[in-house]
Amino acid sequence: MLPPRRVRRITGPLLLAALTAGVVLLPVLLVVAVVVSVWLPGRWRGLRLLAFALAYLGAEVAALAAAALLWVRFGFGRRWDTPAARAAHYTVLRLLLDALMRMAQRLFALRLVTEGDSWSPLDDGVPGSTNAMVVLSRHAGPGDSFLLVHTLMNRDHLRQPRIVLKDVLQLDPLIDVYLNRLPNHFVTSDPAVAGRGSEAAIADLARGLGDEDALLIFPEGANFTPERRTRAIQRLRDRGLLSAMRRAEAMRHVLPPRPGGVVAALRAAPHADVVFVAHTGLEHLSTVRDVWRGLPMDKTLHLRWWFVPAAEVPRDEAQQTEWLYRWWERIDAWIATTSAAASTEESAV
Repeated sequence: MLPPRRVRRITGPLLLAALTAGVVLLPVLLVVAVVVSVWLPGRWRGLRLLAFALAYLGAEVAALAAAALLWVRFGFGRRWDTPAARAAHYTVLRLLLDALMRMAQRLFALRLVTEGDSWSPLDDGVPGSTNAMVVLSRHAGPGDSFLLVHTLMNRDHLRQPRIVLKDVLQLDPLIDVYLNRLPNHFVTSDPAVAGRGSEAAIADLARGLGDEDALLIFPEGANFTPERRTRAIQRLRDRGLLSAMRRAEAMRHVLPPRPGGVVAALRAAPHADVVFVAHTGLEHLSTVRDVWRGLPMDKTLHLRWWFVPAAEVPRDEAQQTEWLYRWWERIDAWIATTSAAASTEESAV
């Protein structure tokens, strides 16, 4: 069970203490990182991870300090719902994500390739040409969420994302503070509370979407792992959804999508365009151990967008479920093709 908010707030001072300790012990940590790098794959992996960890701690502490100033600026938290307050919080998040993304790309020599023409109808520089968006993304680890939200908020697009995410992520103090001040929804892991309550909350988020907003949903509900895929297929079998079960068995790289939240969002925001998102390169990073052993270095990350205008989105619930499965099959096929091509390129190098 998630600790209450007043208990979670102690993580802020703990971050400051960790950053201070890191700075004080930096000479020792550098020696350890050099020694560890000898035994880890890649060039100076230990040093790169140490540099990014310290940069991340510094960024979180700075952002939390900015959050304290914003709390004072907007009436000690009494005016969070004003457009100015929201814009200020989104600006801090955008600057933070931009700095961390640039740091990650430089430290780990990562290259991002974005495919698809989904943004051209949305952000062509013509005033009034943008539209509200519902973004439906493959979910395969925290790295994809970071990458996707950064892309939505960067200087080219400047979207204000509303995110549907797991409540356990509130253990990160930055997410806990900023995303609870902005229109987002944390899905509880308690099955007695989740379900219809989450669908209603998602509908509320979608109903208020403006032209600069984007509602981000991960229809799979969890990061992809082979074990979760097996359990998801078994749940479909237990519910007697044999057609969906067979389609899920044919998809090797994604979990079967859960249509409830997507249907609720599309029903509440018929004016919104839909963007489907797939990516590959970060799917194996689900735990701290994964990051330590398998963080991609000197590699190319692929991000693919597909744009569907609002007029082409089906409105019947059964049709939306079928439509969602077809798109997930398309995403699965793209992941298979792109991953195979990337493996071939790496082998050639």
